[in-house]
Amino acid sequence: MGRGRTGGAARLAPRAQQQRPPATPFAAVTQPTADALPQRRPGLYRRFYNWVLHWAYTPYSQPALALMSFAESSFFPIPPDVLLMPMCLGDRTRALRFALLCSVASVLGGMFGYWLGMQFWSAGLDQFCYRYVPGFSPEKFAKIQSLYREWDWVVVFIAGFSPIPYKLFTIAGGVFAIHFPMFVLASAISRSARFFLVAALLRIWGDSIRSFIDKHLGWLSIAFCVLLVAGFYLVKVVLH
Repeated sequence: MGRGRTGGAARLAPRAQQQRPPATPFAAVTQPTADALPQRRPGLYRRFYNWVLHWAYTPYSQPALALMSFAESSFFPIPPDVLLMPMCLGDRTRALRFALLCSVASVLGGMFGYWLGMQFWSAGLDQFCYRYVPGFSPEKFAKIQSLYREWDWVVVFIAGFSPIPYKLFTIAGGVFAIHFPMFVLASAISRSARFFLVAALLRIWGDSIRSFIDKHLGWLSIAFCVLLVAGFYLVKVVLH
């Protein structure tokens, strides 16, 4: 990934910052992917975002992708797509390998978030998350609790695939003691579906599909999640 790729990084970063995911059925807990902190210190956040992005063009891109995917599932504000997309474009033959790495690390990070919520929520983690983790607030946490009561592990599946901040649901899953095997299974399916979809599109169509992903992946994932919820609701009605 030589010097010619740096221009792609510069073009990719502003688009990611400006793109806001559309409204969802879970709008009360949805946050923009690249706008987690900008209203307070935009310059600092932009520098941090670009610093994360630059790892895609270094020899350490794969460890950086794994670490970022792990961290984003529990506390990190920037989604791993920021690294995954330029890495897939830089080496399309290994795009699916990058997606696998991203998926495994993300699920492990989700398990870590679950453990954090289960062990430390009442010991001060709640106040730390409300204060320092983008997207966390008492109001959103109450909304997540009601969603878990209604849908249980299905919520994890939706959060893992959609623009909804996944980390809110991994930590909350531990707090509310969601059935752990189903939590892991839902995380594995949804995170893999998300990252492999992005990687497959970039592997097949390359840079020409990137703007489409930037603009429409949020809508596509939300449409999929709406159909999924409708399907579960229909099954629930039929069974009762």
